[in-house]
Amino acid sequence: MARKRKPLPTIEQLEITAVAAEGNALGRYGDMVVFVPFAAPGDIVDVKLEKKKKSFAQGRIEKFVKKSPKRVEPPCSHFGVCGGCRWQHLPYDFQLECKRQQVVDALERIAKVELPVIPMTLGSEQIWEYRNKMEYTFSNKSWLTFEQLNSGQDFPDRDAAGFHIPGAFDKVLDIDRCYLQEDFSNRLRKFVKSYGKKYNLPFYDLKAQQGFLRTLMVRMASTGQIMAVLSVGDDSQEELDGLLDAVANEFPEITSLMYVVNTKVNDTIADLDIKLFKGLPYIEEEMEGLRFRVGPKSFYQTNSKQAHRLYSVAREFAKLKGDELVYDLYTGTGTIANFVSRNAKKVIGIEYVPEAIEDAKVNSELNGINNTVFYAGDMKDVLNDDFIAAHGRPDVMIVDPPRAGMHTDVVETILRAEPKAIVYVSCNPATQARDISLLDCKYRVEAVQPVDMFPHTAHVENVVRLVKKDVTQMPLERTEL
Repeated sequence: MARKRKPLPTIEQLEITAVAAEGNALGRYGDMVVFVPFAAPGDIVDVKLEKKKKSFAQGRIEKFVKKSPKRVEPPCSHFGVCGGCRWQHLPYDFQLECKRQQVVDALERIAKVELPVIPMTLGSEQIWEYRNKMEYTFSNKSWLTFEQLNSGQDFPDRDAAGFHIPGAFDKVLDIDRCYLQEDFSNRLRKFVKSYGKKYNLPFYDLKAQQGFLRTLMVRMASTGQIMAVLSVGDDSQEELDGLLDAVANEFPEITSLMYVVNTKVNDTIADLDIKLFKGLPYIEEEMEGLRFRVGPKSFYQTNSKQAHRLYSVAREFAKLKGDELVYDLYTGTGTIANFVSRNAKKVIGIEYVPEAIEDAKVNSELNGINNTVFYAGDMKDVLNDDFIAAHGRPDVMIVDPPRAGMHTDVVETILRAEPKAIVYVSCNPATQARDISLLDCKYRVEAVQPVDMFPHTAHVENVVRLVKKDVTQMPLERTEL
């Protein structure tokens, strides 16, 4: 018989002193650090521990003894349960300070290089309804809150349309209103849910891997165009056609209505055949007169207005005069490459995903840009000495890798290529700092600019300009005697 785990205690009157990683906050209890989500510096709270190790613990707020004067009232009724916007209770100016400090800490503690003054994080013009893409999940096992569980009530109707609970793949929080995308998105999600209930369409069971309604993706472009992609768990064509017809009639503003049948274990649809039901197979984003086609599988920065600010910083840091050869590594659909092309002689973009490269070529053609070329393949395999010998040594490299940062082979190739400047755009200051420490043997950090793409979350983008060190300032290599 398994031993019963001893219940963890409640820490009373814990003072929250700082923000921490992943949108948490922290306080100290003796020699132990206690991480608490949805808390704010200055809170004094009773914390029910849920996990405890020797030097740290994690818990949830059981009772407020005193609320921090820093707190603001979160507008969302799901705050404290939904894992999405964990900083809604913090003033936006303070969020920007915290994100700047996150960048400073990463560069100082991990990169350990000489730094210029790091300015305040560039804030988002919109802090609500700023996302151009949302993904919702349908489930027959909605998440019950602590209050619901303790109420003694029965909840026979567990159908939900909303977001996964962190750490519980088979539980979905039913959402009334989300403030991250324009309210059209809420109306569409609720309509699909209501239609499913009315016509007895089974909501997906994530454990049993069966059901009809599975996921809904909504993309809303800055041009006003709207894409909706419905994912279903089986190919019941009559039910699917009825639902899609109803959506098209109720929401004529949708310019691209698509669907996909997903019978896999996971919700990802990037490897599936997405079919067009009505409208065009893409929507278009616009930036400085350039138009970018975005398909159902395309990557585009999720905050359209801040994407312009982010790319403007990258272009400014590149300091292009018009005669440079630019390499754009991890180019995606070529957004940065096309955005800076008018300021360069030639731009070469490299990306792992072949479909993204095809989008990049289309976007260049769509905008009459003829000084870009794109190549698909694993970065560490494509970008090598032979590639550089064949295509030319870059004057400037712009790199925008995924959260994991750059492979060491890629860093070594960059060091051998010796561009005059590197513009490093990152969504993860920690891995960016690690890569900068590897580049430090030949490059120094000249400028840094954090940019907030995701208000009310702990995520921050950061742009760094690196330039080649003066040879006279470089340390001498040690030689063995």
